[in-house]
Amino acid sequence: MENPMPSRAANPTQYNIDAIAKLEHDALGRRSASERVSDIITRLVGNMGFLAAQFILISSWTLLNLGVIPGLKPFDPFPFGVLALVVAFESVFLTVFVLISQGRMSRQSERRSHLDLQVGMLSEQELTTILQMLQKLCQHMGVNVDSSRQEVQSLSKTTDVHKLASELEDKLPGE
Repeated sequence: MENPMPSRAANPTQYNIDAIAKLEHDALGRRSASERVSDIITRLVGNMGFLAAQFILISSWTLLNLGVIPGLKPFDPFPFGVLALVVAFESVFLTVFVLISQGRMSRQSERRSHLDLQVGMLSEQELTTILQMLQKLCQHMGVNVDSSRQEVQSLSKTTDVHKLASELEDKLPGE
């Protein structure tokens, strides 16, 4: 049985770490069988060991089939048609596995972005409410906040996300 997450108030940092770890664990658990296989293969071939093995295999194949190694008869003479077929076949499959893994990672990244946007919007709403409450408290208590009134009033308005997105779209450089 999993340990329950620590209380947010007791240790907020540990709570956040545990929450993020749980999200990652859940995301890995939702992978399809083909995504799991693709991730395993991508992890196996995406390292220096695989690159070294490929280099050794192709170099050995080339040396053997150029007749450089005495006592061994070439079986795939230059221009190495069988080697080209094997490498092309391997390339197609590795590309598909990498694309499957990248597609999953892209969907996961998009879900994280949506979650981040939701949390950011909730934070903005909470902060706006807090600013409005503080402004009312200052007025009630007779605290003079004239020097920052305009800035506070501007920040205490609800942010129009659609307007903000439209303004960003207009000002960011095009593709």
